[in-house]
Amino acid sequence: MNQKQLASDSPSTTQQLPTELESAQAKLVYLYLEATGGATATDLTSALSMKKIAILSVLDSLSSEGLVEKRGTEYAPRR
Repeated sequence: MNQKQLASDSPSTTQQLPTELESAQAKLVYLYLEATGGATATDLTSALSMKKIAILSVLDSLSSEGLVEKRGTEYAPRR
């Protein structure tokens, strides 16, 4: 995919993000969960190369805002 394609795809992706997402980390975690349908905190830590404490903090915030829900050991976007 070339840069022109990426640039043209960016606005539609940004428009789909909930407005409550302000930090880059929250956006990254949310987009990953959207793309995969759900993941554990350990999966997110590995896939996104973030510290687990940061992942858990972001997941707590996203859960408090009603954007994700915990299903067993996985977190998934709330529909």
